Amino acid sequence: MYYRSQYPRDLFAELDRLQREMQEAFDFSPSIRGLARGSFPAINVGGTPSSVDIYAFAPGLDPASIDVQLEKGTLTVAGERKAAEVPEKSTVHINERFGGAFRRVITLPDDVDSESIDAKYRDGLLHIAIQRKQEAQPRRIAIK
Repeated sequence: MYYRSQYPRDLFAELDRLQREMQEAFDFSPSIRGLARGSFPAINVGGTPSSVDIYAFAPGLDPASIDVQLEKGTLTVAGERKAAEVPEKSTVHINERFGGAFRRVITLPDDVDSESIDAKYRDGLLHIAIQRKQEAQPRRIAIK
């Protein structure tokens, strides 16, 4: 069972939290499924025979503050998320919302068309669609 004290006065709960955070830091291992849990923004990458689709879950961002670049088969999504403002005299016990600069890099397959890319941001979801090259499209061969 996962236990987290509302107030950081429980020494054993704090040691348990510190141990989990240290373990997560050393367990950082990129794989074909993406980066370790906790990266911002969370990203889903998928595809169809005609396109590669990237979904970045980035609520609360101004679309103008997101920088999307495609260079040599590598897509980069970068920007900055403002930290939540805390009233001057309040004490923060738990802060799980990410604030600060972020950068996610995705290596794309060789068959994408770098000239045919579309990015849309709506309701906290950035959708990037990259069309595949026409010669890479599946096609039916007529038999004579």
